[in-house]
Amino acid sequence: MNKKIALSALTTAVLMAMGSAHAADDNATSLAEAFTKGKATVDLNLRYENVSQDNALKDADGLTLRTRLSFATADYYGLSAVVGFEDSRNVAGVDDYNDAIGNNPEYSVIADPNVTELDQAYLQYQYQGFKGRVGRQVIALGNQRFVGHVGWRQDRQTFDAVTMQYAFNDAFKVDYGYIYKRNRIFAEVKDVDSKDHIFNASYKLGFGTVTGYGYLLEVDQDASNALDTYGVNFTGSTELADTKLLYKIEYATQESSTADTKFDADYLALEAGAVLFGVTAKVGYENLGSDDGQYGFSTPLATLHKFNGWSDQFLATPKEGLVDIYASVGGKAFGGSWGLAYHKFDADQSSATVDDLGSEVNVSYVMPIKKHYKVGVKYAAYSAGDADAGKVDTDKVWLWGSAKF
Repeated sequence: MNKKIALSALTTAVLMAMGSAHAADDNATSLAEAFTKGKATVDLNLRYENVSQDNALKDADGLTLRTRLSFATADYYGLSAVVGFEDSRNVAGVDDYNDAIGNNPEYSVIADPNVTELDQAYLQYQYQGFKGRVGRQVIALGNQRFVGHVGWRQDRQTFDAVTMQYAFNDAFKVDYGYIYKRNRIFAEVKDVDSKDHIFNASYKLGFGTVTGYGYLLEVDQDASNALDTYGVNFTGSTELADTKLLYKIEYATQESSTADTKFDADYLALEAGAVLFGVTAKVGYENLGSDDGQYGFSTPLATLHKFNGWSDQFLATPKEGLVDIYASVGGKAFGGSWGLAYHKFDADQSSATVDDLGSEVNVSYVMPIKKHYKVGVKYAAYSAGDADAGKVDTDKVWLWGSAKF
């Protein structure tokens, strides 16, 4: 399906649904009221980040302010629109870091370049169980392991896309999207034209939700390439006396191919946990598999910072694959939320020189202040494993304050 076909399909669906909506609703907001009753939001995030690595790079320091301004119209016969802009700037001259787009390469990386850009701009139509969007938008599916907004970085990831969702009832819904541009976190320098198809269907049971998905990704370039992933996820919880039990199992298979190569890899995730007296404890196993030590399972559209440690050592899966065995605990204290996690990393298919991929400790505390404000601190300490794995000991510290109106 190309871009024109996807746009035509959504337009047809919108027009058909609008006919039904006009016949059924004589009290819709007027077109003028759709704007006057719209809502403007301001989202500010001031953050200090420090990165220290055991290599020749200089320690990095960055103080950045992200400002996000957006406006959403009210509904007009099911139609609405959103437009938003995003700006990220260094503050007080604290900019001693490699911004990942070519500035200050002698420092460690803090991937928050200075940028002002269009964050979102889409037209939406919603009627009964149907919702469709055309334009630049945030797409976050499930836990964002495969498709997400990378919201941790100051310049979040969005997509130029056509998306459609249909909820058959409260339990069953399906999503489809055609992405023709990936607006990544590196200003506009590393944005990618694409021809991606994303399918997702979920069904809620009494004790969890089962989701099936297919993500067929392709960079829009002259050379042949494809990254096709199919999988199924089950996530749920159940009450047992005073304890809530948590569980997850997920499996996916992936094929990466070009004109000259083809690789296959599997993904497996298992997680179990419990909530007792306000404290949540979890243990998990995640395996991003390898194809004979030559290719590692890849999730290029994911919110990768959420997974495999906050120091971001494994934004790209090693060709030997990655096994992450982890444990976490978190709860409430002094009006805020705290968390502690430990990760042990190993190769899925080890070589003679690469097996131990290191370990990491993560600690965080976040506290809301009244309704509109929030402050937080986060720390990540990565300890490298085998030298040939190409990693070094890394410490990262974040301090931030945010406001949203």
